[in-house]
Amino acid sequence: MTAPAPDQAADPVARRRTFAIISHPDAGKTTLTEKLLLFGGAIQLAGEVKAKKNRQSTRSDWMGIEKERGISVVTSVMTFEYADRVFNLLDTPGHEDFSEDTYRTLTAVDSAVMVIDAAKGIEARTRKLFEVCRMRDIPIVTFINKMDRETRDPFDLLDEIEKTLALDTAPVTWPIGRGRSFAGTFDLRRNLVRRLDDEVTPTPVNGPQSALFDQLLPADEVGPWREEVELAMDACKPFDLQSFREGHLTPVFFGSALRNFGVRDLIDALAANAPPPRSQDADRRTVVANENRMTGFVFKIQANMDPNHRDRMAFIRVCSGKLTRGMKAKLVRTGKSIPINTPQFFFAQDRSIADEAWAGDVVGLPNHGTLRIGDTLTEGEDLVFRGVPSFAPEILRRIKLTDAMKAKKLREALQQMAEEGVVQLFVPQDGSAAIVGVVGALQLDVLKERLLAEYGLPIDYDTTRFSVCRWVEAADSRELDRFVSANLSSMASDLDGAPVFMAPSPFSLKYDQERWPDIRFSDVKDYQKREAA
Repeated sequence: MTAPAPDQAADPVARRRTFAIISHPDAGKTTLTEKLLLFGGAIQLAGEVKAKKNRQSTRSDWMGIEKERGISVVTSVMTFEYADRVFNLLDTPGHEDFSEDTYRTLTAVDSAVMVIDAAKGIEARTRKLFEVCRMRDIPIVTFINKMDRETRDPFDLLDEIEKTLALDTAPVTWPIGRGRSFAGTFDLRRNLVRRLDDEVTPTPVNGPQSALFDQLLPADEVGPWREEVELAMDACKPFDLQSFREGHLTPVFFGSALRNFGVRDLIDALAANAPPPRSQDADRRTVVANENRMTGFVFKIQANMDPNHRDRMAFIRVCSGKLTRGMKAKLVRTGKSIPINTPQFFFAQDRSIADEAWAGDVVGLPNHGTLRIGDTLTEGEDLVFRGVPSFAPEILRRIKLTDAMKAKKLREALQQMAEEGVVQLFVPQDGSAAIVGVVGALQLDVLKERLLAEYGLPIDYDTTRFSVCRWVEAADSRELDRFVSANLSSMASDLDGAPVFMAPSPFSLKYDQERWPDIRFSDVKDYQKREAA
């Protein structure tokens, strides 16, 4: 693994490293996030580094429900400096019920860290997230966590990654012992030892035969360990930067995030080898990161991050050029120019004004419903960035309001929650009560708790006769009108006014698809199809 090149350090775009952390729940993703932040220790804002006095303020899980349940339910954005690099770290929800938020986040990053539990290996959620990364050619660094507990054999873990994910592995470090005998890691290429009792200063050795390992490992383990390491050095693939950046090979690191071990090697590798901001595909052309004119897209909306101000924050990935405080940008969806007066960098919930941001940076733009997920901002060019879709929900429920006098307030709150992406909102065309759609049941719990905590709205849910929904369109608008008229009691409009057909069951949906061959029923809606509002 190489050190950062001097010429990169002077280039503000080449300095950026924007990455997500992905894993199955309970693999240690949020713990690893916090340990990475310890190395930044501060947030880079307007040319100034501000130290965080209270360590709790660096937690990425800041919402009440996250603290209560010990899970991540929204993507947290954190910007910090380390090794002359500016890192934009996006901590994604691990739970599959929040997969839409994670998918959108992966549109905004240039690389990812895949966290694997050393005892469990590749789990279902890890596999699904990896497939999303593969579709987007996102390079992946692997961190095998919890080596201080009972683990599987490292070769078995590497073999599983290669076979399950069809991804070449290149171990950079190797564990010295496992479980109770875990004593540190050995750098296979540089012959350096990081000891569990001294993680900061690596010790140079003359290979696995060094007498140091006799001190670190029990007598009955040192011999087999030396054979294991020599096999790893001879048989495993060496790290190849091009293969990594093309998404074919993953460098592998071993450690224990809880004990803050192995994290330094990981972040050093990201600083040296993770790709700088990549080019982004738009509808009309490919946008290159080092272009002069600013472009960016909104991949996340978060309401009420600061309940005292009832704010709504749009998170934008800057794709090219430089975003500066006070500039005006064109919102392509509406064709209108909007001022960017208070762009902000984040360190979880904490924030400060960003006087400037470059390609690769993630900044928050306060707004009152002007910006939506998928929106493109430019310095005047009409283009739309691709790849921020909506997915058909798997659970549909009607909202039951306990206080009918608060119906108007509920409509406003649901509108905001839908714009934020917490749920999808469908308004039936027959005038009946609104329906919310979610991917997983946990999203319903989040909606219920947030409506109560942030809006003072106690709600419950009623079942609906519908179980599936699809966006509908047709080449002939008259045919679409006939379909809507014939199925009025099953039709609704989504947040953007697009027509949605609802069916009681998959069987019923298939029956209607066969009856209406000229109607396209879609379970994914691209941003480009949304109407300007």
